[in-house]
Amino acid sequence: MRLGIGDDAALFVPRSGYETILTCDWFLEGTHFLRDRHPTDSVGWKCLARAASDIAAMGGTPRCFLLSLAIPNELTGRWLTDFLVGLREASRKLKCPIAGGDTTRQNRVLINVTVVGEVRRGHALVRSGAKPGDIIYVSGRLGEADLGLSALRSNHGKIRLSEPRLEKHLYPEPRIALGQWLADRQLATAAMDLSDGLSTDLPRLCAASKVGAIINESKLESATVEHNSVPKWNKRLALALNGGDDYELLFTVARSKVRKIPSTHRGLKLTAIGKVSRDSGVKIMRADGQSSPIKSGGWDPFRTN
Repeated sequence: MRLGIGDDAALFVPRSGYETILTCDWFLEGTHFLRDRHPTDSVGWKCLARAASDIAAMGGTPRCFLLSLAIPNELTGRWLTDFLVGLREASRKLKCPIAGGDTTRQNRVLINVTVVGEVRRGHALVRSGAKPGDIIYVSGRLGEADLGLSALRSNHGKIRLSEPRLEKHLYPEPRIALGQWLADRQLATAAMDLSDGLSTDLPRLCAASKVGAIINESKLESATVEHNSVPKWNKRLALALNGGDDYELLFTVARSKVRKIPSTHRGLKLTAIGKVSRDSGVKIMRADGQSSPIKSGGWDPFRTN
């Protein structure tokens, strides 16, 4: 950035040999967070982290962000201070400074974050490159953030915020290092972040690539959150397929490059859960060899039922 916050607008100069990535994300009270349950600093952290996850999914580096914030009058004191503390921590962690934005008054909290990132020219990860026979991978453990949200709602905040399931929900970490590693080494044929749930996001990747997918249930199990509150596999499977807010990476790798994908990357688990198919649609293969279509059950803001 040549000129940052404090003027009428910022001046951004992309580095030579890089392309600019632009993304934005809403973060709304009552839809994405609950004012009486979510720690205020986590609202600040998460509104930036979830937007930066889109940069990670394309193998890029976040460079700066713009913040549009609308809040009620009564939140201009302690709430706003704590919000900015969380936002500042995320900004420092991601090395992504604020470049500007706007604030106004509204009767509930409305947040919009725009992140500017960059990726080496010709190396961006996109959704449209998957080919039949490619192996499908996910990072981390699926369903953990959704489990954390359920705990937050049911326990009225009377739980330790340091629990892993709460950490994943409240303070997600976009997988920037993994995205950069996949892009720099040109290992992934397609990629996206898992923000709305595997059952919703995988069909989007398949549609962009004009392919289908077969998920192996037994392999998916090893990529799913394990917790004593969800001992039954059918409930864990539902969490893995439909739980949103994980901000893990979903990516495909050509069979010829699978040997270059380790089981972990910087301590982050990487799991092969299935393969790309020529047939349209997304299916799950059970242990008995039978398969069935996966119904989209993840987050959809326009779903009416």
